[in-house]
Amino acid sequence: MHDIRLIRENPQAFDAAMARRGLDPLAAQILQIDGSRRATQTAMQEAQARRNEASKQVGEIKRTGGNADTLMAEVTALKDKMAELEAKEKELGTQLDGFLSGLPNRLADEVPLGKDETDNKELRRHGTPPTLAATKQHFELGEELGQMDFTNAAKLSGARFTMLTGQLARLERAIGNFMLDLHTSEFGYTEVSPPLMVRDEIVYGTGQLPKFAEDLFRTTTGLWLIPTAEVPLTNIVNGDIIAAEKLPLRLTARTPCFRSEAGSAGKDTRGMLRQHQFYKVELVSITAPEESVAEHERMTQCAETVLKRLEIPFRTIVLCSGDTGFCSTKTYDIEAWLPGQNAYREISSCSNCGDFQARRMNARYRSAGEKNTSFVHTLNGSGLAIGRCLIAIMENFQNPDGSVTLPAALRPYMGGLEKIEAVKA
Repeated sequence: MHDIRLIRENPQAFDAAMARRGLDPLAAQILQIDGSRRATQTAMQEAQARRNEASKQVGEIKRTGGNADTLMAEVTALKDKMAELEAKEKELGTQLDGFLSGLPNRLADEVPLGKDETDNKELRRHGTPPTLAATKQHFELGEELGQMDFTNAAKLSGARFTMLTGQLARLERAIGNFMLDLHTSEFGYTEVSPPLMVRDEIVYGTGQLPKFAEDLFRTTTGLWLIPTAEVPLTNIVNGDIIAAEKLPLRLTARTPCFRSEAGSAGKDTRGMLRQHQFYKVELVSITAPEESVAEHERMTQCAETVLKRLEIPFRTIVLCSGDTGFCSTKTYDIEAWLPGQNAYREISSCSNCGDFQARRMNARYRSAGEKNTSFVHTLNGSGLAIGRCLIAIMENFQNPDGSVTLPAALRPYMGGLEKIEAVKA
């Protein structure tokens, strides 16, 4: 959500910021609604003042035995007028909030201009892609191992679902446990096990509603299945005023995530790269404004460390203006090397949202001894997507015989197992 005061003070700067998002000038339209609302508020205040004055006069006339019928009629008319003005003010407020809530966040000045993912800028690479005699994709390896079942998953749930069994199912669990242990023991995140279904206002707070409702799943009771743990974790501070000395808050959770994948027809239809249900370890930080830029770099390094420990080659890119998400002011994507696709694919996205989500949630902080409050800054990142991490391990550590060697960091989580091999008949 945008600060209407900043739009009033510098509408040209707001239009310039939205132009970087590919939007036409909007400030004049916003200020027209805002102006009508403020004028209505002024009229309400004037009517209230006149009503108070007339009511006082009525009382004085009645005490002296005079006729106050004319003034009493005016008081009644003012009451009716105030009700009309209040309804109009509420309608204009809803219209303004609806307009502003559909607009994306301002981009940081350093975000490169561009139309789409082809204009993203690579910042760094780590590791060397392995040289493999023969390369298979993860779904080929998984099916040959007899532990990745798309047929039964489709029988149960339809397309874009996967069933893992045996050692691959254990590997999925091990990856999540490894990530949580790393983020909590080394990086100071607090583990949370949050609800997986949330209310409308919670999904609104992190920006999925109203604009991206089609990307979500909704229950028959009206609750939404979370598309990422960012939603419940960030909303822990919804409506709160936090003591400044408690910042930053660093939270992590491993949860299933549910996404309709609207608009993804034909993309990544084979395998488990793009699913309706998947597991992810999420990182969320709540900070003071002056700390959020440094926290963004720190969060990205935490996510990168996972891949370094797992010995998976990756690169980190900064997203261009045309590819940056709705709530983000700046985003780094981390892309793991997938030999089966001969390409780097996203495995983590770390975003600084500034005060954009905080305004939607009314999440603030107060410094000791201060009366005034300020909006917090919120950040979120994948630390990492577990299914995609499993894919990267399978493809980077595949062997000619179809087995998959396990990275050393995961072996303690797999009971000392060094290699995943085919199920014996």
